[in-house]
Amino acid sequence: MRRSVYAATLLATTAIAVTACGGGSTPAATTTTSGSSTANAADIKGELTWWDTSDATNEAPVYKDMIAEFTKQYPNVKINYQSVPFGEAQNKFKTAAAAKSGAPDILRAEVAWVPEFASLGYLYKLDGTDLVKDMDDFLPAPKGSTQFNGGTYGVPQVTDTLGLMYNKKMLADAGVQPPKTWDEMKAAAATIKAKTGKDGVYLNPAGYYLLPFIYGEGGNLLDPAAKKITVNDAPAVAGVTKAQELQKSPGFTKAPATEAYKAMMDAFNAGNVAMLIQGPWETANVSKATTFGGADNLGIAAVPAGSKKAGGPVGGHDYVVYQGMSADKAKAATAFITFMTSADTQAKIADKLGVLPTRKSAYAKVTNAAVKAWQPAMDVAVERAWIPEGGQLFAPLDQAATKLMVNLADPKATLTEVANKYKAEVVKDYSTVG
Repeated sequence: MRRSVYAATLLATTAIAVTACGGGSTPAATTTTSGSSTANAADIKGELTWWDTSDATNEAPVYKDMIAEFTKQYPNVKINYQSVPFGEAQNKFKTAAAAKSGAPDILRAEVAWVPEFASLGYLYKLDGTDLVKDMDDFLPAPKGSTQFNGGTYGVPQVTDTLGLMYNKKMLADAGVQPPKTWDEMKAAAATIKAKTGKDGVYLNPAGYYLLPFIYGEGGNLLDPAAKKITVNDAPAVAGVTKAQELQKSPGFTKAPATEAYKAMMDAFNAGNVAMLIQGPWETANVSKATTFGGADNLGIAAVPAGSKKAGGPVGGHDYVVYQGMSADKAKAATAFITFMTSADTQAKIADKLGVLPTRKSAYAKVTNAAVKAWQPAMDVAVERAWIPEGGQLFAPLDQAATKLMVNLADPKATLTEVANKYKAEVVKDYSTVG
């Protein structure tokens, strides 16, 4: 049974009203639900384990800095920080939660994991707690990722989408503008190749990176409201067909079947390819690459549009709380998550890493120009299906993407294979398109 006693416990024992400040200001007193002051930050005590699934080399040091700031304000809360590889965290958490042994108190969960873990009863329901009292300040898409069956099971940490990243100098040398449509990208890539001898575009052959093409033709993977599998319907097939058309055109890099992501980023960072469809998580890495040309050389725009629209997928991560947490730990966890998701803390992290805040109010505090440059891409972002099976949609799509973009397999037949796999293994109660 999914536990919701957490809400009652917090309301009865703490309802922490930590102010939304990520800096070094004096901590606010905590309050009961009646509003009377009951304790200072020093009275919040506990020891928490946090599994951080961010990049251990480039991102984790910043989150450790934020923990240090938190403990200055909350000296009696100890955060046992553990960096857990993203690729291992989902199954590792599920195994520990099922065994009721070894799960962390707090997890940085990929957005697709939240409804899955909630459906399994592994997460505390946060409704009625101070962690959801100002959810209206969160962007709609990140907020949507925390919802399951009408309840809230996470707090948005960071959001993202896919956009167009480009080398300003390479485009200027070729005399082309950042493309606003796929057809403009096709023409620009050919021009860059002809004038510079270098490739214009590297398309990553992965399922997530096919979504802007599918969305661009008005397609999607599923229609949850109709409980229908749509990954092989006409708009989706048209989107993939457009992606293949580009991949076969002059100036597009032929990706390898394995390690394509690394090859793509190496080529872009070295100045050997002018444009990528990529996410904000690579902003800091590109800007620091000695062979790229610095942050001033990095251009960012919304993904190019198909015949219907421009649209990138929504990704990101949420803080979630393991359902086995005690009431005493809940006080400390509430303080920690409130601090880490405050507008000030989110702005500091965004400035250092180039990742996108989930709070609307955080954007006014951000000074990183690249973060602000991502806002047009977020404006056209398309929400994914927030269903428990959502995280299972990408393995079949990844396999298909390699066939489609490396081997140039037939779009309709390949996407029908994906649809059949969804029907057999993922959303068995959904109907399929013919």
